[in-house]
Amino acid sequence: MKKAILALSALCLVAFTSCKEDATSKINSENVAAAAERDATAGDFPVISFTETEHDFGTIVNGTPVETKFNYTNTGKTPLVVSNIKSTCGCTVPSDWNRNPLAPGESAEFTVKFNGKGSNQVQKSITLTTNTEKGSEIVKIKAFVQPDPNAPAKKAGSAAINPVGK
Repeated sequence: MKKAILALSALCLVAFTSCKEDATSKINSENVAAAAERDATAGDFPVISFTETEHDFGTIVNGTPVETKFNYTNTGKTPLVVSNIKSTCGCTVPSDWNRNPLAPGESAEFTVKFNGKGSNQVQKSITLTTNTEKGSEIVKIKAFVQPDPNAPAKKAGSAAINPVGK
């Protein structure tokens, strides 16, 4: 028991004497300033503002390709990054967007092409993956798609009745 107490005492003596250095002498003031600046802007997210969030192509004939451009501006205080843009289906293709950080106050645009296939009212969503607070933004396109008047008319189906006994 005496040996255990002696060993514990020696361990405590080593632990208390090894911390002779003043920890404040190791603090780099440049690191403190950088950390303070980082923490001050940690809550600032870029804000994306669109000139329109929904584009209506109106009435189009089935199979008529159409396209539009969506314009957006970074109205936040930090750089905006649009890392990806995708649509709900392959008939709507987003393209030509700026993958570089967009400084506050700067504007950019991207193109959305719709192949015009469908019938009646069609609506598609385009999702932008961004570094905004929500993490993604959605814009929409819509159109009323009419049948093509020059398309060959579909023939009505015919049913054959088999007489009994044959």
